[in-house]
Amino acid sequence: MLSEQEVLSTLRMVRNENLDVRTVTLGISLFDCQSDNIQQLNKNIYDKIVRTAEPFVSKCNNIGEKYGISVVNKRIAVSPIATIAAPFSSQEMIQVAKTLDEAAKTVDIDFIGGFSALVEKGFSSGDRELIQAIPQALTSTERVCASINVASTSSGINMDAVRAMGRSIKEAADLSAEDDGISCAKLCVFANIPQDVPFMAGAYLGSGEPDAVINVGVSGPGVVKQALDRGLEEDDQTRGFGRISEIIKRTSYKVTRIGELIGREVARDLGVRFGIVDLSLAPTPNVGDSVGEIFQTLGLGSIGEPGSTALLSMLNDAVKKGGAFASSHVGGLSGAFIPVSEDLNIAQAVREGSLDLPKLEAMTSVCSVGLDMVPLPGDVQVDTLAAIIADEMAIGVINNKTTATRLIPVPGKQPGEMAYFGGLLGEAPILALGNRENSKDFVGHGGRIPAPIQSLNN
Repeated sequence: MLSEQEVLSTLRMVRNENLDVRTVTLGISLFDCQSDNIQQLNKNIYDKIVRTAEPFVSKCNNIGEKYGISVVNKRIAVSPIATIAAPFSSQEMIQVAKTLDEAAKTVDIDFIGGFSALVEKGFSSGDRELIQAIPQALTSTERVCASINVASTSSGINMDAVRAMGRSIKEAADLSAEDDGISCAKLCVFANIPQDVPFMAGAYLGSGEPDAVINVGVSGPGVVKQALDRGLEEDDQTRGFGRISEIIKRTSYKVTRIGELIGREVARDLGVRFGIVDLSLAPTPNVGDSVGEIFQTLGLGSIGEPGSTALLSMLNDAVKKGGAFASSHVGGLSGAFIPVSEDLNIAQAVREGSLDLPKLEAMTSVCSVGLDMVPLPGDVQVDTLAAIIADEMAIGVINNKTTATRLIPVPGKQPGEMAYFGGLLGEAPILALGNRENSKDFVGHGGRIPAPIQSLNN
């Protein structure tokens, strides 16, 4: 760890460059809350979350004030509800979602993740009921987030689950039509989901995690951009990609150290374990806090132009290297996010035609997540959604990396029209789907796409 003086010196250098700790996420295991009575289960869940998290927000705020850096979001991740509430029906699962929402409001946190299931190899009865409950659960709650893992390198792609998620996304969009399908912004479909993601909507607490744990998501695309701007002004030699990578690595190192310091202090004050730092560059819709602006600093007119995939690959790699040197406890997603609506510059690239869905999918092969916060036409078919998910899952499975989709069909709107989500979720033009041949016959095969040969690595 750096000394306090070194951290404070770093903070003074970057205090005007949108540096923040994007999220401190408190993981809470619910395995000891299980019951065969739904009322008792809900009581156990509510009581444990409130008991564990009651001082959480105030401690985050106090420690943020101590170091002069804000903790933007305070969140909770819980054990997969498909397992915790396995004996119950979809309607009873919705009751559990409302209990999670009530507990989140009581302790004043932003979002609570863990309305989740892991179905990469098949379904249990609890998995099926939870997936069926997702649209109504997300629409009837304010802060609950859902994530479903439908694929992994070791298991392949569960195409039955992929199709089920296409239906859930479509139904969730229709139920929240008045708000441009915003319920889908709280739903991620994953391949190779980590057990310790602190970022929403994917966060949940895995079965191998402690009873309570603090995981931190740092950010800082604005800090990286400012560091690159300074480097390019001060030294012509910086224009070599080796030197550019060094600047990103050093910046990532500093940001990671700050995030770990704050996370460890929050964990100590709460009396729980410290888990990991997620290194991801997570943008916001604010000017100066954009991953897309880094591309412009490094010579591209806009993200999505030729060269974007190579540049994103270097950015992702440099962030990981700097963060890995800074901390022995790196986890989560760790890389660069390219969400369409949450990044002002990326949304502008879509609006101007520099970035389309095929190019975005190509870039996800080297980014930290996948097709994130992508608004789609409201009349998109369930099987088309499923096929898009399957394509993204294949990228993750073959490359042995985490990928995800957060697709948002916007009811009543077509490509080029704007979708408005508000706050950190931002706004963006709706992407065209290009060739819209029916995917029904492809998706209808069902079953499981087998794991690739690289899964046999024992």
